[in-house]
Amino acid sequence: MGMPLSTSLPLFAICCESRLVSFPEEGEESNMQSSLPAINATLNALSGVLLLLAYIAIRRKNITVHRRLMLTACTTSLLFLAGYVTNHYLRHGVVTRFTGTGLIRPFYFTLLTTHTILAVVILPLAIVTVFNGLKMRVRQHRRIARWTFPLWMYVSITGVVVYFFLYRWFPSG
Repeated sequence: MGMPLSTSLPLFAICCESRLVSFPEEGEESNMQSSLPAINATLNALSGVLLLLAYIAIRRKNITVHRRLMLTACTTSLLFLAGYVTNHYLRHGVVTRFTGTGLIRPFYFTLLTTHTILAVVILPLAIVTVFNGLKMRVRQHRRIARWTFPLWMYVSITGVVVYFFLYRWFPSG
């Protein structure tokens, strides 16, 4: 159940007044819009940490902790996906241009290509892996998790690296 309108409207007004939420002029970015890439990178990094902790938990045969960490990693990844789609929607599909030159350029695009392809592949793999785990279909879960875990870790790590390439190391201006 959501927040009642009588509470949410004054809260929204306070956020607008304090500039937590802003409505940009034509061609300007809002505070939220300019913050989304960093928020998304943080969610990606958090997802990777949670995956690693879940792996450690299951190696120690702590199924309860593993399950909680994996469900939290899934939630974090879903929040990332929502933020990623929101960011591209707010930018009307405009892609951030990579400004690096020289040998770093083919390295970046190779990293981006593998990240993007595996990000598409990991979604159905993660769904099937989590479904089998929740249903305690241990053999099926283990068989697919052997692929899901390293691919999901790669996507989480490279997502953060792509963020640093685009917004910290080679910003477009």
